[in-house]
Amino acid sequence: MKPLSHLVERLLDLPAPATRDVVVQRDLRVPMPDGAELLADRWAPRTGTGLPTALLRTPYGRRGVFGAILARPLAERGFQVLVQSTRGGFGSGGVFDPLRQEREDGLATLDWVLAQPWFGDALVLTGASYLGYVQWAVADRLPPQVKAMIPHVTESGLTLEFLRDDGFSLETPFGWGVQVAVQERRFALLRQRGQAKKLARALTTLPLAQADVVAIGHRSDYLQDILTRPEHDPHWAAADHRTRVAGVTVPVSSIGGWYDIFLPGQLRDFRALQDAGRRPRLTVGPWTHAGRADLLAGAGLALRETLEFGLAHARGEEPPERAPVRLYVMGEEAWRDFTSWPPEGYAPQRFHLQPGGALSAGEPAGSTPDRYRYDPADPTPAAGGVRMAPDAGRVDNAALEARADVLTYTTAALGEDVEIVGEVSAEIRFRSSLRFADVFVRVCDVDPDGRSVNVCDGLTSLTNADELAAVRVSLWPTAHRFRRGHRIRVQVSSGAFPRYARNPGTGDPHATAVTLRAADQEVHPGSAVVLPVRA
Repeated sequence: MKPLSHLVERLLDLPAPATRDVVVQRDLRVPMPDGAELLADRWAPRTGTGLPTALLRTPYGRRGVFGAILARPLAERGFQVLVQSTRGGFGSGGVFDPLRQEREDGLATLDWVLAQPWFGDALVLTGASYLGYVQWAVADRLPPQVKAMIPHVTESGLTLEFLRDDGFSLETPFGWGVQVAVQERRFALLRQRGQAKKLARALTTLPLAQADVVAIGHRSDYLQDILTRPEHDPHWAAADHRTRVAGVTVPVSSIGGWYDIFLPGQLRDFRALQDAGRRPRLTVGPWTHAGRADLLAGAGLALRETLEFGLAHARGEEPPERAPVRLYVMGEEAWRDFTSWPPEGYAPQRFHLQPGGALSAGEPAGSTPDRYRYDPADPTPAAGGVRMAPDAGRVDNAALEARADVLTYTTAALGEDVEIVGEVSAEIRFRSSLRFADVFVRVCDVDPDGRSVNVCDGLTSLTNADELAAVRVSLWPTAHRFRRGHRIRVQVSSGAFPRYARNPGTGDPHATAVTLRAADQEVHPGSAVVLPVRA
């Protein structure tokens, strides 16, 4: 029977290996300045001393999929690979304090690698999600031996986007905190279904300050921090590497997904490099963060980019020529090349929310607002979209749009294709019966059979919602073609639970709120979604 890695390389469409003779050194000890030792495994061809090194730093363990899907394929194709467990996990010393330790530990690890007798003269940083975030943590102080970075579905601020004062995204950071808290427990894989049920109960717990006990059985400093410390709390200063991006001088090839949880920050990082004249690469596919098929597709692309882009730079060669920006245009279901992000040739166009549920470019006629009632005791649910959940990504929105707490506005059937690529926003003239309320906006593509599929969405929280105001909502960026005969639809509601924390309507902090107040919401004429339409 062929090894798992051989089956993986066929699924991932990798180039033929240079060798199958790979050896693994287990549990190398990497000393940190404070005396802690972090464990690492080195994968290399038997004659691999002096080859370029690919470094992956991970909080998820060094064995299993990291060997079969990441380390071995790279080691068989020109790299030696060092997979290190971050502080406090899977045998590494110290205490795991998510996000806040990675700069110091990452810099110390780079120094250690450069001093090893097996190290050649080139190092490449690669990896997805947290493994990409740790690259940004050190990116402005890279030694000259580092030749390239390939961050995949990640960004330099990571969790901080979820902790916004004006839109607390509960499910992802809380769910991730639970995941890392239980991942080393005995039989953790076999207990995943039961753990998912505990997480679901925890997210509905009141007050949320007790949710960590429901989910993992004890208090968690990290879970308490995400519930009580917003984005700009000084606690997160050591986790925020957004200001470092413009100072990065090595070549960067960034890979993301249209339904990925980190996409806005990843595009912000790309623009910072682009504006600094660094000539980065960007690839965005139709992927979620953790869907099984998406993980394979994204991992395959990231491995190929590590080999084609990273290994070429490590050898002092030019990688294969391609456009700086490569985007998968949904609806067209095709890859397209562009010179920048956002691309030129797309102009903002307002589609106005009309009386009677219509949507069109013309100014609205009439002055009567549309109304709905939002009840946090029965919150508007999240359906597909940007989540780390089995139904993430593109889904049928029929059940969601049938709810009384969701308004929909739809164009007539399109007489020609309408293509949008870039940043999407909405301006909703909104008023609530309560001072505290949320506005959630989603754009959908409705096919000729009436199936409504979500394209992008976003949420904004208000603290003076009882005063009529034009509320700006930033939606996820996208690339989508609405086909002739299809219709564009906009949803307006006041939540997407548990992706976003439900707004209790009281103004009480999320961690301590126990009272839920229903609200009567109004959407007034003059509201519009702003789409970047191809000229």
